[in-house]
Amino acid sequence: MTKKEAASPGERWPKGVAKPAQRALVAAGYARVDQLANAREADLAVLHGMGPKALDILRDALRQSGKSFRG
Repeated sequence: MTKKEAASPGERWPKGVAKPAQRALVAAGYARVDQLANAREADLAVLHGMGPKALDILRDALRQSGKSFRG
């Protein structure tokens, strides 16, 4: 993922995260990508609409901001 594709801190979701995954995140109580540093990747993976591609994009976006999923 290039910097252009990554979400900046406080931005909602990076480019490439599909709408079903975005809706799943919002339904789970997340409003921005930086909030996902408080989430476990395994917990997000079981959300309806969340797929491996979305998780990869979100993981990369967190990594670019110096963060990662919790545990």
